[in-house]
Amino acid sequence: MLELAGIIILGILAQWVAWKFKIPAILPLILIGLLVGPIAAEFLSEDGTKWIEPIWNGEKGLFPGESLYYFVSLAISIILFEGGLTLKRNEIKNVGPVITKLITLGSAITFFGAGIVAHYIFNLGWELCFLFSGLIIVTGPTVITPILRNIPLKKDISTVLKWEGILIDPIGALVAVLVFEFISVDGGSGFTKTALMEFGKILLFGTTFGFTFAHALAYAINKKLIPHYLLNVVSLSTVLLVFVESELFAHESGLLAVVVMGMVLGNGKLSNLKELLYFKESLSVLLISILFILLAANINIEDLLLLYTWKTAALFAIVVFVIRPLAVFASTRNSNLKFNEKLFISWVGPRGIVAAGIASLFGSKLMKQGVEGAEYITPLVFMIVLGTVLFNATTARLFAKMVGVFLKSSESILFVGASSPARLIAKYLKDKGKRVILIDSNKDYIKKALKADLEAFRIDIYNEVLSDNIELNDVGYLIAMTGSEDVNKFAVNSFAKDFGEQGAYRLATSEEILKTDVSIEEQSSFFTPKDDYINLSEAFRDNPKIYEVEIKTEEEYDTMLSKLFNELKSVLLFVKKDHKLYLISEFEKEKLTKDNCTLVYLGKNVQDNLNSH
Repeated sequence: MLELAGIIILGILAQWVAWKFKIPAILPLILIGLLVGPIAAEFLSEDGTKWIEPIWNGEKGLFPGESLYYFVSLAISIILFEGGLTLKRNEIKNVGPVITKLITLGSAITFFGAGIVAHYIFNLGWELCFLFSGLIIVTGPTVITPILRNIPLKKDISTVLKWEGILIDPIGALVAVLVFEFISVDGGSGFTKTALMEFGKILLFGTTFGFTFAHALAYAINKKLIPHYLLNVVSLSTVLLVFVESELFAHESGLLAVVVMGMVLGNGKLSNLKELLYFKESLSVLLISILFILLAANINIEDLLLLYTWKTAALFAIVVFVIRPLAVFASTRNSNLKFNEKLFISWVGPRGIVAAGIASLFGSKLMKQGVEGAEYITPLVFMIVLGTVLFNATTARLFAKMVGVFLKSSESILFVGASSPARLIAKYLKDKGKRVILIDSNKDYIKKALKADLEAFRIDIYNEVLSDNIELNDVGYLIAMTGSEDVNKFAVNSFAKDFGEQGAYRLATSEEILKTDVSIEEQSSFFTPKDDYINLSEAFRDNPKIYEVEIKTEEEYDTMLSKLFNELKSVLLFVKKDHKLYLISEFEKEKLTKDNCTLVYLGKNVQDNLNSH
């Protein structure tokens, strides 16, 4: 009982430490596991026993016999399902070909390159070397996200790394499964044909079960056949059912089945997807916390001593500095990514949960079968996982600055609210070369925004932590312009620090518009000086156009400003000067000269000689 409680407590403590110091949780989790496992047994316990013993003499401990393997398998299936739920087709429009090549050509280069290098450095059998290389193909979102969260990057770079991490998990797992079949089927004789047949069965049953059960669950949820209070637990039990059933028909196909199920549900019309994601995310955090401590504690000191050699350092250096860049540059050839962006993607390749989890599973199974050299699999993979996470966590930010992909100034714009006026303004800004992201809880608004080829996400800002989204790292402007005054104030107060580096603005309230004693500081946070949501909506309704007026002198500027402020059906949006757009409050604060600029406004045409946009 003490050990079980201790694992959960230590796991959550490690997660808190990771959050506090902004590092991947895998790092403190593995270190704690090693501390309470092999390190405690060797240096801290008087009788030489581990403080936490997952398996003792194969039959005793927390998980006697095959129990640990079953628990690890089920836990990884839930984690991969949660990853599949987050996959959205519309997110990879600009970098789809690059990601496709990374998870195919890049995986092949890593697989064969690392396998060959491991064979000649450690003199292990080819099958074991390719099992090792199959396992280290994977990166993983759980390690990529914390590393990139605090590095402002262009969207394309963060999108490539995020999607590679999520999609490559099941691919690496399946490659490792195929090699494992090569090793274990028929004792290694005549295995090729049998293993390929097994792999065919894995693909067939994995995709079939995942696709079928995803549609069945979606139908049951959308038709209200499952009561709301049972939604999450029914979904969880369905994931476990799919995994187990698929495994019964084709051994090792369960991982593919749950990923396919997650992807189908995530991209389908599921009414309760957000709620399902919250539950699965919380469950994944708990499972990862338990899993890594268990797997690290299960390693013995003898396994760690196997790595105490120059060969380990040589293997790590070649995997990180030769094979990873080779895979990235080959996969991004003829893409829109620049050389320095490819260099940064090459630098960032931490390995994650699936690599460590499956390595522990397969390594232990092969050792039980008496396969020569199998004792190297788990410690070698753990070395690559720990080493790459530590290496990237400590150097990624510095390297981003060195190669010039670190955005010194975040210029993208986040709109909270995707109403008709917001979409029109966002389209104008996009046409001017700005990256604009709209978020709203109204699904119809988001649907219309996507139809207008705008980047938009259905998000409830009260329920979601926007700062966790690594693809918003280049956002420097926050503009809240919903119809709710409370939402606008909440958005600015809550997210100005994360997304308002250049400025956080909101629509003024009706009361603020009427007040005469609004402070200068408060006015400087308004999107427009004299307009609330009602004025904006009415101006749009009467004349949904954006106009640009060229200003030659300061006198013209003051005259035009006065006209716009006095006309209720017109709303001043921006001032354009020296090829840069400013909000009016931002323009006034900069104290720039008011001649040779352009005023941009929405609504009624207040001057005859206008150039309409």
